[in-house]
Amino acid sequence: MHPSRRTILKTAIAAPVPALVPSPVPATDVTLRVNGESYSREWEARVTLLDALREDLGLTGTKKGCDRGECGACTVLVDGRRIKSCLTLAVMQQGREITTIEGLADGERLHPVQAAFIRHDGLQCGFCTPGQIMSGVACIREGHADSDDEVRDWMSGNLCRCGCYPNIVAAIRDAATSGKDN
Repeated sequence: MHPSRRTILKTAIAAPVPALVPSPVPATDVTLRVNGESYSREWEARVTLLDALREDLGLTGTKKGCDRGECGACTVLVDGRRIKSCLTLAVMQQGREITTIEGLADGERLHPVQAAFIRHDGLQCGFCTPGQIMSGVACIREGHADSDDEVRDWMSGNLCRCGCYPNIVAAIRDAATSGKDN
């Protein structure tokens, strides 16, 4: 005798099924140095630097755009070099100096690149602006701001949905030629 479909379904529904719960990821103690301050937390090893900054440290200036390294909205400086914080793990940044958009200004005085963005209206919606500014700071420090074409090339990892590219390039060139790239 062959079991009916009804019998199979009743048996399958009534049978206990082991829960498909992912294995817990062990947490580890991590100390990050962000904008000159040390933060010690216990994070899972899989937490990205972006999520650590935004969700745990409350530094929401760094934006989560694509969450896969394509837009540049999450750009921060690590030891002076720009990285996309959605592509690196927080635990990998121990012992390094991390600078976010919140750490650029000197008190109430804006960083020269921030001030240039305002002067040149290098933003519309403002979502990409923190990442654009952080990349602009690095671009100048790296010596890649000698021409509009060079700035466009070295800033190509940062996308602006509003299309403010001419103003962004003008702001970076202004800050670079003013000699104020600190």
